[in-house]
Amino acid sequence: MKDKKVSQSLYLVISLIVAGALMRLIPHWPNFTPIAAIALFGGTYIRRKELAIVIPLAALFLSDLLLGFHSTMIAVYASFVLIATLGFLVRRNPSVINITGFSLASSVLFFLITNFAVWYSGLVPYSRDAAGLITAYVAGLPFLWNGMLGDLFYNGLLFGALYLINNRISLPEKA
Repeated sequence: MKDKKVSQSLYLVISLIVAGALMRLIPHWPNFTPIAAIALFGGTYIRRKELAIVIPLAALFLSDLLLGFHSTMIAVYASFVLIATLGFLVRRNPSVINITGFSLASSVLFFLITNFAVWYSGLVPYSRDAAGLITAYVAGLPFLWNGMLGDLFYNGLLFGALYLINNRISLPEKA
């Protein structure tokens, strides 16, 4: 029985990594990918905390091998580590309200960290002062909205699917 649980867990881990990597490779709205949801979901439900952190990073790395590496990667990867740690907080009470709230918090956290990194790196032509940083954040707002929509969608999908599986809710029969 233990071997079956290990193989099911391994299957889940590999599936999340592959799905996350693939979803970054197919055409999508900017920031509308499942990586943050995978990080939050993993942090919530994967018992081994280090594994919950490694899964989204592995998905990022696999897809970055094909998409290319960039100068703000450390900020992107760090934000997903922090999102996985937010999942550790959701473990205590994975309610719809908490999942929704932490999903939105994940989006904002990613936005703040990565936009700061882009501004700080000098990749954008904004002044290197508070006004330039605010300008960079304002310019990035469309990415925040896409990220929020994507995170809500994918968190709904992951957490919702697990809820349905755990509660064995039967789908209505055809009328």
